[in-house]
Amino acid sequence: MKRFNLSDWALKHRSFVWFLLILSMIAGAISYGNLGREEDPNFTIKVMVIGAALPGATVDETLKQVTTRIEKKLEELDELDFTRSVTSAGQSVVYVELLPTTRSAEVPEIWKRVRQMMSDIRPDFPQEFAGFQFDDDFGDVFGNIYAFTADGYSPRELRDRVDSIRKRVAALDAAGKTVLLGEQEEEIHLEFSSARLAALGLSQQQVMATLATQNAISPSGVIQSGPERVLIRVGGQFSDTSALEAVNLRVGERFFNLTDVASVRRGYKDPPDSLFRYDGRPAIGLQIGMREGENILEFGAELDALMSDVAADLPIGIEMAKIADQPHVVDHAVGHFVKALAEAVIIVLIVSFVSLGMRAGFVVTLTIPLVLAITFVILDLYGITLQRISLGALIIALGLLVDDAMIAIETMISRLEVGDTLENSASYAWTSIAFPMLTGTLVTVAGFIPIGLNSSAAGEFTFSLFVVIAVSLVISWIVAVLFAPLLGVTFLSSKMAHHDQKAGWLRRRFHGLLLGAMRLKWLTIAVTLLIFALAVFGMRFVEQQFFPTSDRTEVIVDVTERQNASIAKTTADMDRLEAVLAEDEDVLFWSSYVGRGAPRFVLSMDVPTPGPHMGQIVIQTPDLEARDRVKARINALADTEFSGVDLYVKNLEIGPPVGKPVQYRVSAADTDEARDAANGLAAVLATEPRLSDISLDWNEPARVVRLEVDQDQARQLGVSGEDIADSLSVLFSGKVVTQLRDDIYLINVIARGADTDRESLDSIRNLQLPTGQGPSIPLTALVGLHYGTEQPLILQRDGLPTVTVKAAIAGNDQPATLVAALKERVAEYGNTLPSSVTIDVGGTVESSADSQAPIAAVVPVMLLIMALLVMAQMQSFRLSLIVFAAAPLGLIGVVAVLVPFGVPMGFVAILGILALIGILIRNSIILVHEIQVLLEKGRSKWDAVFEASDSRARPILLTAAAASLALIPISRQVFWGPMAFAMMGGIIAGTLITLVFVPALYCAVFNVKKPHS
Repeated sequence: MKRFNLSDWALKHRSFVWFLLILSMIAGAISYGNLGREEDPNFTIKVMVIGAALPGATVDETLKQVTTRIEKKLEELDELDFTRSVTSAGQSVVYVELLPTTRSAEVPEIWKRVRQMMSDIRPDFPQEFAGFQFDDDFGDVFGNIYAFTADGYSPRELRDRVDSIRKRVAALDAAGKTVLLGEQEEEIHLEFSSARLAALGLSQQQVMATLATQNAISPSGVIQSGPERVLIRVGGQFSDTSALEAVNLRVGERFFNLTDVASVRRGYKDPPDSLFRYDGRPAIGLQIGMREGENILEFGAELDALMSDVAADLPIGIEMAKIADQPHVVDHAVGHFVKALAEAVIIVLIVSFVSLGMRAGFVVTLTIPLVLAITFVILDLYGITLQRISLGALIIALGLLVDDAMIAIETMISRLEVGDTLENSASYAWTSIAFPMLTGTLVTVAGFIPIGLNSSAAGEFTFSLFVVIAVSLVISWIVAVLFAPLLGVTFLSSKMAHHDQKAGWLRRRFHGLLLGAMRLKWLTIAVTLLIFALAVFGMRFVEQQFFPTSDRTEVIVDVTERQNASIAKTTADMDRLEAVLAEDEDVLFWSSYVGRGAPRFVLSMDVPTPGPHMGQIVIQTPDLEARDRVKARINALADTEFSGVDLYVKNLEIGPPVGKPVQYRVSAADTDEARDAANGLAAVLATEPRLSDISLDWNEPARVVRLEVDQDQARQLGVSGEDIADSLSVLFSGKVVTQLRDDIYLINVIARGADTDRESLDSIRNLQLPTGQGPSIPLTALVGLHYGTEQPLILQRDGLPTVTVKAAIAGNDQPATLVAALKERVAEYGNTLPSSVTIDVGGTVESSADSQAPIAAVVPVMLLIMALLVMAQMQSFRLSLIVFAAAPLGLIGVVAVLVPFGVPMGFVAILGILALIGILIRNSIILVHEIQVLLEKGRSKWDAVFEASDSRARPILLTAAAASLALIPISRQVFWGPMAFAMMGGIIAGTLITLVFVPALYCAVFNVKKPHS
């Protein structure tokens, strides 16, 4: 391989190489403009939601006949991690969670198999089963959401207006899914008076049958009249409420108008399933997604232009507001990171100019935009966007990618200083240092392999970190051996003074330290190992973190009532909270969601299961200080004004969503056993003052009225249990009689009791039940009433009733710290429970462990690749051992920085620490290779070790300075801060120790002694 010299080839083909350089810069500029922009990278939400209904069933019946069957079948799915389910009366919702290691590309095919599995067991369900609903778009993101409010317009008119706007938005080329939010279903209510029906001898069933048959669509034939066909149509179908009011009912020989026994009114679903409001006013939302692969900034500009036209066309009384603006957030976030990238570039340039001089610094400076340009081209080809991770990776890579160029230019300068020609000096790097540099570069890349091969959600979230660093570092080596020699020949002076003819003060001090370490090699090794042991011990004082909370300015308030609460109760409490928000000067606007959670306007949103007992408010504040003030005020309000209501105030999350950070799952085969154990565990958590807002995700029972039917008497009167259930259902919940066909909409005609009947338990006693043998009889003549309680909800995990005890953190402690502090207390409590009850840690600690496990599984592969590269370069077991010995020393600097500054070590920081292994091994390779080169030139072992350490100290220290100082711009960031601190400390301390420890270790391994003078 040494026969071919790439640097020499570049010098002999200067015009072509200049052409490649210019072409790369132009292509890079074009690719940079084409790169997509995002706030955060995408990751696959590996969750599917299966909904199933068994109308009329109790919670227990639904659990046994629906939920259990679904969960049992899903156990056959090889990729299944676990199932979790929410079962209520007549309704089952099962979440299918796949293993974190499931590849994203495989997920769509797995969802097809899940659908097929449910189809296979469909015949096993009761005949009343109403079927499945599948949601495999659980992770869909609607980055743009608009709220429309109306004054003087009905909800139907507003819905029609918003739907027409939706069609215009959907016509945009880059538009993805567009969905309305908060629209209310129209209904026509027939509210019967039970007393009047009984007095007239009518039953509800008779009235409903009359209406259904009159409104039916039935074929009425076609007349074949000679050369043409004449269609026959029968009229009489209902066109509006007046047609219903005009219906006459016949009883014997008498006719009665429908309005004699029922009031007819057109309205909206009552009670509603969910509500959407903007600034406290009823609203309809328009959720807008973007087609995959489109540029969100371009789409945002196109959408803004369209919505400006829409706003201009809106009639007086309808107002539009944007409540989610992902393009703006992305533009701000990317701009912020680009600014940080520019700051990092300036820092690296200053290091280069100060350390190498103007001309050499200028040459190194030119390699930076060249490497970035080629990197942008490759990122564009592979569809990597500019977002939090990829831009942060570029900043991290900046300090590393100048390493090869610095070493190449340093080598060239060293040859010029001894009188060699420019051309020979430029090509010398290829023959002397190119391949050790390549090995070092590949080893550094290998340090990021745990990210590249980690298929968990967190790994997928950070995958672009691996791609960007791997691509930029490999390109930096190519630039160093192909373009840097040409730039050096062009801009460096052919005559350069020897820069180390006289060592300066700092260098003389380093010489003294180095010689001392070499003489006292065993003491140096022992001290280094002792410091390393202290660092390992000090790791226990470093707080653990998964991902930090987002630095966005939204405040999210989760409102959770008792599980038996009505949507009216939830609405009333949210009204009280919104009245406070309306007076808060730190609140720009807010959107509220009753009976459901907010739509996923960022991928990391934690979307709860809908229900009448819950709601969510998204509050927009002007800045982070205002955000924190609003959070503090709501938390104070929750303690004083909302007793019995769980108000959880939180920020948006970065990375996979978790919810309340501290969680424990209590599972048992028996529902009551799980609930009782969870209550006891909540009392244990309450002993920890650093926890707040402790809650159980389900617990409170609901009141129930049970009707015990005298079956013998009922049969004598010709009444069945189904007749009784239907009468009660019509009275309290309503029953669809028929449908009014209005344009493209179908409006249900609902028969139900009057308001006074539906809101009182006394209506059960007063209900008159039609019989098959004459007049109606009171329901109480056939049934006995018994009062009791039952669970309104049952939550399961992997088929077992599971209650999750959740807690927020009152101060700045990390979840892992509190879980560790509670470990003994929780274990002691667990020992008092029956063996059938299990307690598992959930929340942030579990999510972090799930994400770190795939990393730990890949670390051996990383080490094996590193070992292969080092051995291929060193061709010696002892030399490879010396090189590898430096790998863990970066931990000393990591602990020295994280502990005093109180910086937590999160998922991204762990990745940075692993990357330190590659960086320090790279430095050791360069150093040990130089020792071997000097030995081949005839130097003694002592002189070779000293001269190599002395000559390589400068480029190694310069690289460490550039790499660590370049991290300063992102050290202030919430997400990158822990990684930046860890890497800065690890690079600086690890590099300094390496320059002393590796020479001492070399002397010890090869028994190198100072020659006698």
